[in-house]
Amino acid sequence: MADVAGPVQILVVDDEEPIRNALKKFLMQQQYEVYAAGTGDEALQQLRRHRIALMLCDIRMPGTSGVDLVPQAIEIEPELAILMLTAVNDATSAALCMQRGAMDYLTKPIELADLGRAVQRALKRREMLLENRQLNQWLKEEVSTRAAELQRERMKLERLSIATLEALVNALEAKDPYMRGHSARVADLSATVAHELGIPEEEVEHVRVAGRLHDIGKIGTRESVLNKQGALTPDEFEHVKQHVVIGSQILAPLSHLGDIIPAVRHHHERWDGTGYPDGLRGEEIPIGARIIGAAEVFDALSTSRAYQEKMTAEKAVQRAADLAGTVLDPKVYEALASVVARRRTLVFLDDGGTAST
Repeated sequence: MADVAGPVQILVVDDEEPIRNALKKFLMQQQYEVYAAGTGDEALQQLRRHRIALMLCDIRMPGTSGVDLVPQAIEIEPELAILMLTAVNDATSAALCMQRGAMDYLTKPIELADLGRAVQRALKRREMLLENRQLNQWLKEEVSTRAAELQRERMKLERLSIATLEALVNALEAKDPYMRGHSARVADLSATVAHELGIPEEEVEHVRVAGRLHDIGKIGTRESVLNKQGALTPDEFEHVKQHVVIGSQILAPLSHLGDIIPAVRHHHERWDGTGYPDGLRGEEIPIGARIIGAAEVFDALSTSRAYQEKMTAEKAVQRAADLAGTVLDPKVYEALASVVARRRTLVFLDDGGTAST
């Protein structure tokens, strides 16, 4: 965590004092030097005073919101890494923050272990960007300088394209009170399950992005079908099934998203081969798709729906157990069950602004 220049300095920005204190305590335990601010104006003052490497920032705050704070913070500290904290209902705003320069966002409730990994990830990306910039200073030739500039511009455009697609998904889900925040929840759970399975960190990130974009193809689904209460007709179900193909087609021209397209296309395949669109079976199904499929099942069971009561996390895991070996990969189910069980016993930061166990 520390280098010759001393500990990495982090700024926590949240108007809820219990959240601020819990985050500060956790990050200090990780050997970071931590400052805190309760408003956007306080945050800007702290950024002027200290050499902050990373800002952890809530979206909803009185006065200057997180969306407005991001560009102002980057103007003061261009090399700042920014992680946003958001309730699932604010995921659209979080995507806007990414368009304005934030690196990523995390949805509440936050498991502190996930937060620690996200902070390390963001600092590592910042370090890589700084190394590229330093290398560019060493390379005096015009061609090399131009190549480095193009590389930075390409990375910026890639980040913007992902953020824009996420904003579309979140806006689509916001129309339906039962689906609001679905993709953000599925993405976070999927990434945690992937980590539980021991998947390399780069692939965990592919799973997270695929989780956020897995339903992008529903842009092509008729609204009357999306909003229908009750059972779908066979024709309507065939229409809905096309969303995985449409999603993969939307992403196909974006070469930097090539690694996530299989997870988007195949997240409705089933372990026994009876899923869609291609009837893949067992380990023929990409691991990312198997993980997202399991997270979707859990989310459907554990959140309110027009046609069913919301289940407790424990009950949802028990119900999902009936699907292991037919719908779900048994190993993925076991990892999901472990993650959910651990989430009930570890410290969270919840939407009410309190730290709880």
